[in-house]
Amino acid sequence: MWINPEDVLLASALWITERANPYFILQKRKGHGDGGGGLAGLLVGTMDVVLDSSARVAPYRILYQTPDSLVYWIIAHGTSRKEITEHWEWLEHNLLQTLSIFENENDITTFVKGKVQGIIAEYNKNQEFKEDDDTDKFKEAIAKFRKLFGMPEEEKLVNYYSCSYWKGKVPRQGWLYLSINHVCFYSYLLGKEAKLVVRWADITQLDKSATLLLPEVIRVSTRARHHLFSVFLNINETFQLAEQLANIAMRQLLDNKGFEQDRSLPKLKRKSPQKVSALKRDLDARAKSERYRALFRLPKDEKLDGHTDCTLWTPFNKRHILGQMFVSTNYICFNGKEETVCSLIIPLREVTIVEKADSSNVLPSPLSISTKNRMTFLFANLKDRDFLVQRISDFLQQTTSKIYLEREPTGSLTSSDDEVTLRDFNLNDSSVPTATQALMTMYRRRSPEEFNPKLAKEFLKEQAWKNHLTEYGQGVCMYRTEKTKDLVLQGIPENMRGELWLLFSGAINEMVTHPGYYEDLVEKSMGQYNLATEEIERDLHRSLPEHPAFQNEMGIAALRRVLTAYAFRNPNIGYCQAMNIVTSVLLLYAKEEEAFWLLVALCERMLPDYYNTRVVGALVDQGVFEELAREYVPQLYDCMQDLGVISTISLSWFLTLFLSVMPFESAVVVVDCFFYEGIKVIFQLALSVLHANIHQLLGCKDDGEAMTVLGRYLDSVTNKDSTLPPIPHLHSLLTDNGEPHPEVDIFKLVRSSYEKFGSIRADVIEQMRFKQRLRVIQTIEDTTKRNVVRTIVTETPFGIDELEELFVLFKTEHLTSCYWGGGTNLSERHDPSLPYLEQYRINVEQFRGLFVLLFPWANEAHSDPLAARFFRLLDHNGDALINFREFISGLSKCVCVCVHVKKLQTSDYRHYLKIWNQDSKSNPESTKNLPKLNQGQFIELCKTLYSMFSEDLAEQELYHATATVTSLLLEMGEVGKMFCCPGPRSQDHEDRDRDREGCPPPDRPTADCSARSQEPAEPGAFQQTRLNETLFTADADSDESKTSMENRDGEEEEEQTAPLQDVRLEEDQSSPKEAGTLSSAAAMLTSDDETKDDTSVSSYSVLSAGSHELDDNKLQCEDIADDTVLVLPHSTSIDKDWAITFEQFLASVLTEHALVQYFEKPVDMLARITNAKNMRKVGRTSLSFSDYEISLSA
Repeated sequence: MWINPEDVLLASALWITERANPYFILQKRKGHGDGGGGLAGLLVGTMDVVLDSSARVAPYRILYQTPDSLVYWIIAHGTSRKEITEHWEWLEHNLLQTLSIFENENDITTFVKGKVQGIIAEYNKNQEFKEDDDTDKFKEAIAKFRKLFGMPEEEKLVNYYSCSYWKGKVPRQGWLYLSINHVCFYSYLLGKEAKLVVRWADITQLDKSATLLLPEVIRVSTRARHHLFSVFLNINETFQLAEQLANIAMRQLLDNKGFEQDRSLPKLKRKSPQKVSALKRDLDARAKSERYRALFRLPKDEKLDGHTDCTLWTPFNKRHILGQMFVSTNYICFNGKEETVCSLIIPLREVTIVEKADSSNVLPSPLSISTKNRMTFLFANLKDRDFLVQRISDFLQQTTSKIYLEREPTGSLTSSDDEVTLRDFNLNDSSVPTATQALMTMYRRRSPEEFNPKLAKEFLKEQAWKNHLTEYGQGVCMYRTEKTKDLVLQGIPENMRGELWLLFSGAINEMVTHPGYYEDLVEKSMGQYNLATEEIERDLHRSLPEHPAFQNEMGIAALRRVLTAYAFRNPNIGYCQAMNIVTSVLLLYAKEEEAFWLLVALCERMLPDYYNTRVVGALVDQGVFEELAREYVPQLYDCMQDLGVISTISLSWFLTLFLSVMPFESAVVVVDCFFYEGIKVIFQLALSVLHANIHQLLGCKDDGEAMTVLGRYLDSVTNKDSTLPPIPHLHSLLTDNGEPHPEVDIFKLVRSSYEKFGSIRADVIEQMRFKQRLRVIQTIEDTTKRNVVRTIVTETPFGIDELEELFVLFKTEHLTSCYWGGGTNLSERHDPSLPYLEQYRINVEQFRGLFVLLFPWANEAHSDPLAARFFRLLDHNGDALINFREFISGLSKCVCVCVHVKKLQTSDYRHYLKIWNQDSKSNPESTKNLPKLNQGQFIELCKTLYSMFSEDLAEQELYHATATVTSLLLEMGEVGKMFCCPGPRSQDHEDRDRDREGCPPPDRPTADCSARSQEPAEPGAFQQTRLNETLFTADADSDESKTSMENRDGEEEEEQTAPLQDVRLEEDQSSPKEAGTLSSAAAMLTSDDETKDDTSVSSYSVLSAGSHELDDNKLQCEDIADDTVLVLPHSTSIDKDWAITFEQFLASVLTEHALVQYFEKPVDMLARITNAKNMRKVGRTSLSFSDYEISLSA
């Protein structure tokens, strides 16, 4: 390609001149091409790889030089000799003579540069070129990546790093390429090339470790082996990017969400020296936004715009706190450098004024932000204040375009506890009133002694919180400090609990910015019924049944509405057990709409993936808890692992936030801390419970005893400050009559957990979650594979190992189509909520690839039409997709595995027919409604047979046998016409007449035929019956389903179903007999006894013939120079009465030993699977196969 001219000082260094003229030189890189250039070529090739030289991708170049100059200019380079030769010839024909006109060499140089730049500009214009964010250096890396690994354009490279790959004890220096779907490595040292390709979706472990010899190593583990990479210039950046890409792959396996690039990122400056790609910048921005959202509990679609160091003036202690300001589309946030010192969230919807204050030595570059609730925040020490103010102003203009209704929670703090307002939703269940207050307010039982010590303590708590909110700010814009945390640990007052939950969880932001959303969702969801609503109805009365709020229809109806609304908001989750328990507690302390948004925050942000069908998030955190237990209570860890208790307790504790295992009044204190601190509180508390019972657990002999110890302890956790009447709580695991455990104060337990395990950080938990997520999702994938194999192993002749390998290939084909399949909707082919057998599905294009690799009937010349017919037969529901069971059903029909086939000793066809006759009598449904073949379908069947045999070793013998069978079937069809009594015409005849008249045919019942393809293959001779039946049915159905499957118009359909052209042996030069004059539409199936063993001669060829017509409108069998010929007359219509049955076809095939032997031929499926894996290592399709051995070539 042409490139912008760049100067070159040493033209001959490492390059060989192949062509030259007075102005231009064509050169080739040393070591490229045949011969390799000897030792010098090997050294140059190694240097190009190690130094990331562009000459590795473009080994040819053209230089420009004036005769009297020592400076050369590179104006073009090429990846192949053909490409560079085209440029060279263009220069010779268009520029060489023109340059001789110029007298000044500077003018020549200017002209050549301008001409090359003009060519580049014209090319970019014609190609609708748009500015690319990637630098020229990175574009070179993309070209190398695609060339080295055969990747298509759809596979996007993210970044590449220099490193060493350890092959045994020998390191190979090269380059690690990280793309969206693959991790690849390439090395070239002294003539030896090494390549490695691993799919992210197949990685089971990714970690960064250190050894005695290698201080920093990245280990990539798959099910097959481990790969070690070391000697990175920036190992932290490499590992973080690898983690992010692996997470994207796991997310795609989990919920089928692929990667979509963010096009809204700012563009890089032109000629940027950085090699970073647009995708790398996109992923970096995503990672920063994720950390930003998690830190400040912001909505999941909030994107960080930027951050800067600054100071914040805190009026409550009269200090300037050093920290960072974060600015995003809808929020301005601040976080102090020291943890828990101070954090601040300012929604832009609350901002009224943003202004620059006067600078001073004490307060340089200050910025003042005022809000609606009359709070003013003063930031200082801003490095680029003008730019920051401009960005905030731009975001404010976008925010103020829509005015939201003020819905701050502080207004209800002064409302009366006894004030209850009821209104009707006016929906399907409009007779049920809906409380606008929390259910706890409506059902609180007052004690006769209004001023008992508990109420007095509760009153003091309320006053402390009100004083705190007055000093530190109310609503979202409050200063969050260590004092706020201390108040939370002391317990949130009953009256303020729901409102502060909204505040600390961030749910208030989504509720305020989505007014009316919940009401609309309830209106749409009520009255709808699906699996989620059925499960919700089943669990409604199991949700806190001991609480009076859920002992009447009002509480039950509110719970129903919230759960149903969320199920319709997020159908991927729908409803999961334990959601009802958590939601019922939310309804006790928050209004319905508030409880809904708290549930959204809980399920989608704070406990990700917890409440889906496979509780992946809970399983991930179970693994994290095991790691934390190993670190913090090592003396107990081994014992708990032996007893298998950790996995049991963690699910029940985490899914319900201890609500199902603790007394209610104690568990809500845990929920208080959870909404403020997040998941780390749950881990701390769980470790504290284990630590408190360490001696009793070490003495347990089985898991039941351990669960009893823990259950009795948790049941004894009390909240002495609670003003609520005692709610009975009996732990389900307390089955003995032992003495109750001494009471444990919940506030002391929480405080103890912070003192002993408060060092656990949120970022460390996220790293552990990533590691465990890889393990959990791959375990789920392995379980899915085992379940699929176990389900269909009795339906097929394949063994378990073969089915597992076939499932891997099938899934790989599906994933490859997800990566590179274009615009197909992935959710149509992969739905994790479906049963195991139906989760992965492939279309006809992917089936063709597997058909060629695995099916014994496939050959290069005719595999595509045969694969399309076979796919139509397997696609029972007509959705153009087949699942794994259907795929295996079809493969079972074609493959006769050695271990399952017992060859019969006799080849007598009468013995086969006897087996067929007995089986037909015992299973009358097996042959019910098999359609007959008319003339057109019969010819299609003959074409199918010929194409199947076209590359077989016994090709001539099979053609001769096919011709013999064809002749016999022709006679059967003609004889059958004689016995056809006049009467009502068959459905097939009516269908054909309807086709000729242009009317659409009605749906033909093929359920029995489709069901037949699902039956397991049988051993012995009857295996051939099933194979022939499959062929017969596929060709019989091809006319009806061809149009819908291949999306062809009417003319193409006519061409596809046109009769066979004339077929005969090439060596036969004799003309047809007069009685058998052929037409252009005649189909002749030939065989020659004298040449059937001559494999060097093609068995048939297509000849053109005259346009003579036959006297009789029927198929004829004639002799032409000792050849057997099938003749179809040229006519506008085919013989409506000619037809053959499947039994006739089977009986005729069984008379030919060559055909019987072909269909009974055993196939080693494991060998075919191995060959399929090896084939995928070559070319584009190879890269969908994961973790193949690193290849070495000299």
